[in-house]
Amino acid sequence: MKFPQTHTLKQIATIINAKFVGDAKFPVEGMNEIHVVTKGDIVFVDHPKYYEKALNSAATIILINKEVECPEGKALLISEDPFRDFNKLTEYFKPFEKSVSQISETAQIGEGTIIQPGAFVGNHVAIGNNCVIHSNVVLYDHTVIGNNCTIHSGSILGADAFYYKNRPEGFDKLKSGGRVVLQDNVDLGALCTIDKGVTGDTTIGEGTKIDNQVHVGHDTVIGKKCLIASQTGIAGCVVIEDEVTLWGQVGVISGITIGKKATVLAQAGVGKSLKENGRYLGSPADDFRTKVKEMVTLSRLPSIVDKIKS
Repeated sequence: MKFPQTHTLKQIATIINAKFVGDAKFPVEGMNEIHVVTKGDIVFVDHPKYYEKALNSAATIILINKEVECPEGKALLISEDPFRDFNKLTEYFKPFEKSVSQISETAQIGEGTIIQPGAFVGNHVAIGNNCVIHSNVVLYDHTVIGNNCTIHSGSILGADAFYYKNRPEGFDKLKSGGRVVLQDNVDLGALCTIDKGVTGDTTIGEGTKIDNQVHVGHDTVIGKKCLIASQTGIAGCVVIEDEVTLWGQVGVISGITIGKKATVLAQAGVGKSLKENGRYLGSPADDFRTKVKEMVTLSRLPSIVDKIKS
């Protein structure tokens, strides 16, 4: 998430009441999670296990809970609770904005686009040309829809990321300030749920087609011309490359990559990254031929046991 204008390190430190290490005029351009940070971004870290990763990331401002040696060309924000203060920054730069109408006056709707009765279009939503948004679709604030897209009834784009910190008093939510972006020629079936990014975008690439009752988690990036069948669940921060096919009831763990033109067969559980062009089956998902051999072998076990007994 980039800020509307560049701020100084001192200005950011003042917002969250934090100590800083570095030039008071050090430029701060935005804030992001570690997997999408770029130069000028703030990233937060609150566990020593991840200090090195954060300090050596592309981020140039590290919001951290211990004063450590600052890498050259970077700056630190010292906080007792980086998680809490990252939330403060999200609230400051992307505050919740109450809606006052079914279709916001700030929404941009392209030529030839049809919004069916009962659909909700939030603040600062952008919809391209020649789209059809069916009844009871919900487009949360800042959602972006390309040209020639169809979204069927009951689908919800832009709900918060499922991201919590476990504290003694209960779960503390990491606030979401990102977006959902659908590129051109995307079709979404009924009752799909696409969560927005924490600070970045959850993106569905051009020409991708998604069946009914599919869930896509925060900050996931789905490539071009993918096919995703019903009841598939995709966790956050997944990268699905172009022309991937996921058949029904596939489950995908967070933070992995599914390579270009891979096919994952029905009810597979994807727990690790998959190579391109492969066919995968089972839980945990593995090469189709390997998995079929395993299944055939297992089916023979009862007869083998009977032979041993006799």
